[in-house]
Amino acid sequence: MNATDRTPADLLSSALAADPGRPLVTFYDDATGERVELSVATFANWVAKTANLLQDELSVEPGDRVALLLPAHWQTAVWLLACASVGVVADVAGDPAAADVVVSGPDPESLEAARACSGPRIALALRPLGGRFVPSAPEGFADYAVEVPGQGDRFVPYVPVDPEGPALIVAVLLYTSDAADAGG
Repeated sequence: MNATDRTPADLLSSALAADPGRPLVTFYDDATGERVELSVATFANWVAKTANLLQDELSVEPGDRVALLLPAHWQTAVWLLACASVGVVADVAGDPAAADVVVSGPDPESLEAARACSGPRIALALRPLGGRFVPSAPEGFADYAVEVPGQGDRFVPYVPVDPEGPALIVAVLLYTSDAADAGG
């Protein structure tokens, strides 16, 4: 980390310059036994490709909102950093109807909720090694694993990211004393 790092993308860039081969993200899926370890260089490559997808193919601009309907997964971390790299607001578990783009995992509930987005819809199969949907993505969705490989390995935002701008919305459950009294 450098004293000049002001954004998540800056932090990733510094980690890449310091030791690109160092492990950065290790993901375990207890249900399937999947284990994925990504080096700084590999993770940065996924982030660059995803940021290019957002900026070039999906035409998002700084300040736009991307609803992320994804579970805890290494690809979710990629999307969070890609959104930060472009300067768009990542809305974790956000309202797809209020989003410019929605990204959904493969579960039927998330896919159904994502249909409320009037903008582009991206679906992730969340298969090992970033695999595709088999035989194809759900109707009305682009398959992330099909779209991202052709994107550039380097990312440069069209507009510099404002380090003071909004970057992340995380839904928070609010419990009141009434809810606690009702057993909630």
